[in-house]
Amino acid sequence: MHNQAPQMENVLIATVLSFVVTYFSIPILIRVAELKHLYDEPDERKTHKQRIPTLGGMGFFSGFIIAAAICVPAIANSPFQYMMAAFFIIFMVGMKDDIVGLSPLKKLIGQLAASFTIIYLGNLQITSMYGFMGIYTLPPNISLMLTYFTFIVVINAFNLIDGVDGHAGSIGLLVSAVLGAYFLHVGEITYAVIGFALAGGLASFLIYNISPARIFMGDTGSLLIGLVNAVLVLKFIDVAGNPVGKMPIGATPAVAFAILIVPLFDTLRVFAVRMLQGRSPFSADRNHIHHYLLDLKLNHRQTTLVSVAINATYILGAFVLQGLGATLLLMVVIGSATFFTGMLYLARRKKLVVKPIPEPVIQPASVAVKESTKVFRVTTEGVLQDK
Repeated sequence: MHNQAPQMENVLIATVLSFVVTYFSIPILIRVAELKHLYDEPDERKTHKQRIPTLGGMGFFSGFIIAAAICVPAIANSPFQYMMAAFFIIFMVGMKDDIVGLSPLKKLIGQLAASFTIIYLGNLQITSMYGFMGIYTLPPNISLMLTYFTFIVVINAFNLIDGVDGHAGSIGLLVSAVLGAYFLHVGEITYAVIGFALAGGLASFLIYNISPARIFMGDTGSLLIGLVNAVLVLKFIDVAGNPVGKMPIGATPAVAFAILIVPLFDTLRVFAVRMLQGRSPFSADRNHIHHYLLDLKLNHRQTTLVSVAINATYILGAFVLQGLGATLLLMVVIGSATFFTGMLYLARRKKLVVKPIPEPVIQPASVAVKESTKVFRVTTEGVLQDK
């Protein structure tokens, strides 16, 4: 236990440093965006009504990178340098996309390059299913494919839930703090510092991003949150799945899935729906959980709170129910998530059906006036951003 104190110190310094750097850099970024006209312009698919700067990701990227570089201890053969390289790759991809736009293919190539750096050089991959469907050790090629798939899905999951003020940031904060706390407990100090450095930067960023947002994180931010949490989750599966480790966790893959339930389940579900309809999985629509909640007349802050509460409940539930085993627990997690999403979908349909567009020709003038004001009131509440 003698090394617990300096470890704790590293984590505390990383959290505070990341918070402070982010807190002071964001007002500068807002000013730069105003001077250079780098805005997210409102359109019919977006929830915001005025031009808002999109450089927020640069703020917590700088806080996160400085804190991690200073506080991650120098350990022989540490994969940290490869992670830093990957974080910079994803930062460049996101920044290019935010400032001048980037085709989905180039974005995917950038994500694969970042994943490759961590998987191949940093030596991080999923090698076992820990008893899920009776499967343990995976053949090398399957293991690699599954690892790349996990990286790409998690990176894009945070990008896709970034449709509401504070949404991706709050869930990213929850996930990185939970995983950081686990790594701190088991003495994986590099990953604990990375988790808390991201959490500190996000906490600071959310001060400016909680509704009404003064700045957005843009792809620079959401892709970084996705990549960092993908690294943390894969390391968590590796460490927690080791039965002789310091704090082994049963049903590791199912617990890992539950930790990322909101972004992961939402993304996989939306991708599946789009592909079943014969569309590209990256085509935009209004089928995300946050769209359902907004259609049920929750505001941005409530939508974010509900999502975070749901995610936190799943994390807690998965830790409590880890004894069920990977297969059963994952079925419970996915089954309940599908059930709740179905309920939301039906509630939203009911809500939207109640508001028919009237046919003014048939109705008496007085009714038509009353109805048209009602329809007008609905449209002013904004049509939503899509991802």
